This record gives sequence, C-alpha cells and structure tokens, in this order.
Amino acid sequence: MLTARRTIEFRDHLMSWYREHARALPWRGIGDPYHTWVSEVMLQQTRVAAVLEHYAAFLRRFPTLLALALANETEVLAAWSGLGYYRRARMLHKAAKFITQERGGVLPSTAVELRTLPGVGDYTCAAIASIAFGESVAVVDGNVERVLLRVTGRAEEKTAAGRTFVKRQAAALVPASQVRGKEGSGPGMGGLVNPPGDHNQAMMELGATICLPRAPLCLHCPVFALCKTRGEHKTMPRGEVRSKPIAYLLDLRKRGTITEVLLEERDHTASLMPGMFELPPLPEDAVEGREPALRVRHGITNTNYYVRVFQPETREDETLRMAVPTKTRVLHWVPVKRLADKPLTGLARKILMRMKVMKPKALAESVAE
Repeated sequence: MLTARRTIEFRDHLMSWYREHARALPWRGIGDPYHTWVSEVMLQQTRVAAVLEHYAAFLRRFPTLLALALANETEVLAAWSGLGYYRRARMLHKAAKFITQERGGVLPSTAVELRTLPGVGDYTCAAIASIAFGESVAVVDGNVERVLLRVTGRAEEKTAAGRTFVKRQAAALVPASQVRGKEGSGPGMGGLVNPPGDHNQAMMELGATICLPRAPLCLHCPVFALCKTRGEHKTMPRGEVRSKPIAYLLDLRKRGTITEVLLEERDHTASLMPGMFELPPLPEDAVEGREPALRVRHGITNTNYYVRVFQPETREDETLRMAVPTKTRVLHWVPVKRLADKPLTGLARKILMRMKVMKPKALAESVAE
C-alpha cells in the first residue's frame, strides 16, 4: 500500500504524463454519457483498433439512446458485426429499452444504479460513472491490475484475496470527485482538476501503452520511481491454446444483375451467437484432396481456428453444396449488397472481405456518402 504522500505523488506523475501522452480517441473528452456507455461496452475484451473501426459507424446508425432502443435486434447485431462477443450488443440493446421504458430515457449516473442494467458489470458501471459523471469510483481492468501488481511488487493471484487486494489499491488511488472549476482540463472532462474519470483512463492507458504484459517500457513510465517491480511480474500460467481446423463453403450465384451468397442462419435458441449469419460449414471428408480458395487463422479466447474456405469448381458443381449438413440448418441466398444489413459473425465478415465479396465498412460508407 502506498503512503498518503506517495499516493499524491503517484497521481500527479500519472496525470502529468496522461495529459501529454494520452491517445486521441473519439470517446474521450465528450459530454454524452450514452456515447461513453457505448464505447465502454465495445472496449470490453476488444482491441482499441477494432473499436475505432465500429464506434463512429454505430453512433451514426444509433445516435441516441432512444434510437438504439427503438431499433430491432437484427439491426443492432448487424452494426456490431466484426466486434465479436455479441452478447454485449444484445445486452446493450436490452438495457437501452429498459432505460427508455422504465427510467424515462435517462441513463443512471451512479455506479450502483448502473450496475442494475442488463449486461453492466463492475468494470462498466465504474467506467461510465467516473468518466461520464465524475463519480469517485475505481475502474479495474486487466491493464489496471497489471500496473497495480507491479507498483506494489505483488505476484498475480487468481483468488478472492488477490482480487480484493487489487480493488483496494485501485480505490485508494482514485481521486475524490471535484466540482467544475477554471483550472485543469484533462483529456476526459474539461474543467475538472484530476477528475476520477481522467485518473481511471490514465491508469488504463498506462497499462495499455507502457506497462505492457511482456517487455514493459519501464524507462518511459511516469511512476517508475514508485514501482517495486520495474519489469515483468510473476503471473499465473495461462491455459493451453488449442488448434482446430474447420472448413466453410463460399458459394456465389447470379440472379440477373444481382450477386447472391449462400449463408447459414444460426438457430435463435443456440447458446453461441444465436441468430447470426455465417458461411455454411463443410465436413472434413467433403474437402479431402481439394485446395482451398482461402486459408485464414481466426483466434477466439484459447482456440486458434485454422480456416479453409472452398468454392465450387464450376457453376454446375453441386458437390460441396450437397455436402453441407442441412438437417438443423437454415440456409439463405443473400444479395451481396445486403450483407452490411445482416448480423454476420466476425469470421464470416473477415472471409467475405478477404475474398472481396464484401467491402470493408469504412470503404462502403465512404462510397455511399
């Protein structure tokens, strides 16, 4: 535990560094709690680069909480497609409808109230409450945990005691809420002096850009002098990464001037990605001896999927299409121009873009505009 003097020193060094080196991200320095909420849900278990590709487009489609609440789930999933972890989108949509129907369309402003919303956990409620409303509550994600363990010289523990230790350290460091004033204008909420939201974002930024999991950039760290570890800390062994080969069919057809692609709609009662659209899977014996049109690796949690995509050799070739298991599957011919409106799985979107069947979102939007 840092002393009171060192706690103040830690905050001061951290905030001086953050004001100079914080990345310019579109969800920082904004005054709309709804936008903050969307960004924090998107950032859960997702790289910043991936969120940058979706954040602005999602808000163009659903610019307000009411617009999101009035949309249907398929629209929301289509806009979310490519970010993965689709339960987040479903819960975001469900929460927007709850807020509209039960709270007069007003997003709660405290961590305790936010925690009652569908899909909002400890991290998300603290992030929204501190960043959007200035509440003095600590945010703890993997980046913050790593910083705190290294500063205090403690090894990683996947136990209740270990989690409690990190939460207490984070809470001790977060500054108190302060009223608006003329001095100070951090990257988060202008007019606040070291607001909790800026502190929390600075902690996450430090872990994401300096206090890296491997080969941390200690010489650039603003709190290096206060750190007991000064390098990598002892961590628990990670689960073994599995490898799994899978095969998919990419089948295209022409109907007049319209090009269509064959997609499978996952069962709406499925435990994994219900209602999402993907390419039809192929059994291994159907593709034996065939050369795929595309090979791609797709990683999800602790599994690397080695994907092979096969296309019919001729328009008349029905062999691969007949090999698709159809007993419990619903197949659709979808116009290529309508793909952006479908809730595609991230892997399906990746394949369709790699095969130039579908344009990247940014390109498609710029062309449309």
